[in-house]
Amino acid sequence: MTTFFNRKKILFSKKQKVKEALGKTSATFFYSLPILMGILMLIGIIDTLFKDKYSSFFTNNHIQDPLIGAVLGSVSFGIPLTSYVVGGELLAKGVSLTAVTAFIVAWTTVGVAMLPLEASFLGKRFALVRNLLNFIFSILIALLTVLILNKI
Repeated sequence: MTTFFNRKKILFSKKQKVKEALGKTSATFFYSLPILMGILMLIGIIDTLFKDKYSSFFTNNHIQDPLIGAVLGSVSFGIPLTSYVVGGELLAKGVSLTAVTAFIVAWTTVGVAMLPLEASFLGKRFALVRNLLNFIFSILIALLTVLILNKI
């Protein structure tokens, strides 16, 4: 008989923990909802303003273009699937491969627009260091990609 009561006690405590976890999760979601909505509106405005003007920002300078691509990719935001489409369009307009590679890597890994939300959940220092490292590595990856492809 003692095992029956112990099982019932354990089952009750698990249900209580699940309820607590759901309560904390929903509170966190509702806390972050206004920030997330503001970020999504900002991303929509930025993408709409610069949608057809990305290629005009590049200078065909192999040193400046990866930096410009990384900056544009950082302030824009998107999923990898759409970044490949944008990258293909940029290549078709004559933008260098280093710039497009830096743009795609920064587009998918650096999130300047998402920085406030990320900082509120993971901490300011972590969010800044992660985004800064991803920005630097997007340029390095672009340079290494073109270097490797030119040697093959």
